[in-house]
Amino acid sequence: MFARRVCLLAACALAATMIVACDVGTDKVLSQSASVENVVDHADSDDFAWDSADVTEIALNDNNISIEGEGALAEGNHLTVTSAGTYRLSGTLTDGQIIVDTEEEALVRLILGGVTLSSSTSAPINIVNAEETVIVLESGSQNSISDGAVYVFESAGTDEPNAAIFSKTDLTFYGDGALTVAGNFNDGITSKDGLVIAGGSISVNAVDDGIRGKDYLVIEGGTVTVNAGGDGLKSDNEEDAARGYISISAGAITVTASGDAITAQTDVLIAGGEFTLMSGGGSAARLDGSVSAKGVKSVISTVIDGGVFTINSADDSVHSNSSIVINGGTFALSTGDDAVHADATVVINGGEIRITDSYEGIESAIITINGGDIHVVSSDDGVNVANGVDGSGMGGRPGRGVQQTTFTGSTYLYINGGTIVVDADGDGIDVNGAVEMTGGVVIVNGPTEQMNGALDYDASFVISGGFLVAAGSSGMAQAPGEGSSQNSLLVNVSSTLPAGTLVHIQDSSGNDLLTFAPTKSYQSIAFSSAALVTGSSYAVYFGGSAEGRAVDGLYQEAAYSGGTESATFTASGAVTMLGQSVRRR
Repeated sequence: MFARRVCLLAACALAATMIVACDVGTDKVLSQSASVENVVDHADSDDFAWDSADVTEIALNDNNISIEGEGALAEGNHLTVTSAGTYRLSGTLTDGQIIVDTEEEALVRLILGGVTLSSSTSAPINIVNAEETVIVLESGSQNSISDGAVYVFESAGTDEPNAAIFSKTDLTFYGDGALTVAGNFNDGITSKDGLVIAGGSISVNAVDDGIRGKDYLVIEGGTVTVNAGGDGLKSDNEEDAARGYISISAGAITVTASGDAITAQTDVLIAGGEFTLMSGGGSAARLDGSVSAKGVKSVISTVIDGGVFTINSADDSVHSNSSIVINGGTFALSTGDDAVHADATVVINGGEIRITDSYEGIESAIITINGGDIHVVSSDDGVNVANGVDGSGMGGRPGRGVQQTTFTGSTYLYINGGTIVVDADGDGIDVNGAVEMTGGVVIVNGPTEQMNGALDYDASFVISGGFLVAAGSSGMAQAPGEGSSQNSLLVNVSSTLPAGTLVHIQDSSGNDLLTFAPTKSYQSIAFSSAALVTGSSYAVYFGGSAEGRAVDGLYQEAAYSGGTESATFTASGAVTMLGQSVRRR
């Protein structure tokens, strides 16, 4: 066995510190959080190779268990593996048990070659002691493991084993056969040490947690399907800061959980895979405030480098009690609370993120967007920057939880690149602090309600680059601030314009700066672009039509005609304001 060592290379992304983890001896590079300095798992390629001449053959037939070879003992319907080695099992135990109990510092390999195994009183597979156990799912085999609803323990106060497949030590699954596990007592598969899934088609139904590795849960391939009354995939070592993590690099993973779909005591690290996750009954469910039903959750950090995610969660879709970094991936998120939430920092460097239903789309004390294609639909704020823990939208119900909303000097939104498109019923971008924008494209639709604004910030909004258009109500309208090096315009009109009504801005030569069709009714437009030049003259039109390609309501090289000129102006400084009085901070 080997320890996968981690190279630590610090790279600061404004407010969030990222670490690059390198698999020594390979060219695989993963983003990693700083909380796990030495990511170690027990798997080794040698675990998956053996000499067929050394295999002990075991045929299960209830009370008649036959053994051809050494290292195992049978007593009635119980088989005990007492020595390291490779054992191939086939057949049925209607009410029996496989026990692994060895003192050797060597591998036990169990090849399941068509096994049906159940126990009415305990874990059908109970690994009491071994250096490591590898369960191999033989090619083409169908294997079934199930336990009873009540366990009989040797002494009072004993609470283990507590899963249909239970291991006190490191456990690995490998192969391309199939395994079905029914955890009727508690969990489906549990390792009190580390758990690695390197292959196979594994389906788990459990009354509590589906698959649990206490020190870590590592998935490197295969197909994993979990239906859990508790959490789906879980790692929960609370004593060791370098443990309690989940790492997923490949595989097709489907989880339906009453609790969290994927949850780790320290870090969730995802490099790839296909994920279909439902937690807590989905975005339309109503939750008890004590229930955590998130899609992906970490206590320390969630780092996603890639993968395809479809998440329907009653609670946050992607969550961390501390930090989230998204470097890539494709996301379809629907949630009754926040789609992406971290208590401390969120950094988005890339990826395609589609939030189709949320209370608030992206929320943290510090949010940094360096890249990506982000679309947000929210019933409250689209992007929310605030201190504190906010559970205000769980189950689609406002008013739950307490959120700090005064600027403390530690809440920021940084936009340096990417495309952010917001459709919000509350504030489009709500920053209880300061905003800095150096690049990217920001498009905001909404709100229509006068006590919210398309842009809402408490301290300052400094823009030096990028493209911004925000259409919404006029009661609380804001534009970027006077300290900006790139000019902005804020236009308020006397009456609300219907959704789809074009707003068009052109220079004195008729060149198009903006042709935009908001998706909601609006009475205010905030606009900023490098094309707004101090001393130059412009005209603002509403209505009319445009020919050309529109993306997210924004026309590129539009042929505009037929609108009504609303105002002309000369850009005189960082902010030009037209129309009725507007709120100023």
